[in-house]
Amino acid sequence: MTSLAPTLQAFFTDRLARQRQASPHTVAAYRDALKLLLAFAAQRTGKQPSQLEISDMDAPLIGAFLDHLETERGNGVRTRNARLAAVHALFRFAALHHPEHAAVIQRVLAIPPKRFDRRLVTYLTEREATALMAAPDTTTWTGRRDHALLVLAIQTGLRASELTALACSDIRLGTGAHVNCLGKGRKQRITPLTSTTVAVIGSWLAERRGDPTEPLFPSRYGTAMSRDALERRLAKHAVTAAHAEPTLVEKKISPHVLRHTAAMRLLAAGVDSTVIALWLGHESVATTQIYIHADLALKEQALARTAPLDTAPGRYRPSDTVMAFLEAL
Repeated sequence: MTSLAPTLQAFFTDRLARQRQASPHTVAAYRDALKLLLAFAAQRTGKQPSQLEISDMDAPLIGAFLDHLETERGNGVRTRNARLAAVHALFRFAALHHPEHAAVIQRVLAIPPKRFDRRLVTYLTEREATALMAAPDTTTWTGRRDHALLVLAIQTGLRASELTALACSDIRLGTGAHVNCLGKGRKQRITPLTSTTVAVIGSWLAERRGDPTEPLFPSRYGTAMSRDALERRLAKHAVTAAHAEPTLVEKKISPHVLRHTAAMRLLAAGVDSTVIALWLGHESVATTQIYIHADLALKEQALARTAPLDTAPGRYRPSDTVMAFLEAL
């Protein structure tokens, strides 16, 4: 057996599972990235994946793999960087166990992530959000479920994984109504609910009649909705809502767009960015700055407070009233 195979296995079982207690999403992302890398390396070297050595995975091969992701698989720069992060994590672990390959490992770890353009976030206006929430056919069970899901998503800004993982017991509709979720990075947080959301979710819970541990928004089979199912339902309702609001045709609606919409609503209401960061469960307040960059109204307010370019510098001082009278004659 080569040195790479046991190192790869120990990386998942020891480093990720036991030491870091990584989430299933992290394990799946690293697994997919390394599967792609092993398949690419096997094709390049002519070896079976189980026969690959650490020395085979040198910097030129990793660089060719990253180019393959962008040119042949059509991955974006963000995906390319995420795959590289998984490779770096594996090689940092390998460096502790195989110092004899230190030179190869160091050159791989020196490969930098690629820079990319940061676009403005996409979000829905009030009219677009209203049209989207009204799109589901509430005469059907799935329509009422989707309506409740959209109302909750747009008001709370929960991530797609947080929405699909909600159980019936995570909703509190009494005094201080709120939703409880376990978010990214295993951070538990509670988000208050408005009276409108309480009414919609209350009606859905009365119809749902599920056990406390059952999914709040189940599939037709009673299991939790998958992310793919959530995206398909959202795309379907976006097409319907576009008949009422044609501007929706120009936007690619995803679950994260609903999260951005919740943040922009809070920002438009004058909520401080630190509170928005807590609301959304951001690790850093700096992450919330993307919404300030996207808020044109906020920039227009700042522009309205500036002096015109043709105004003379200095503060205005009114002349004496007597002198002003004489000058006006």
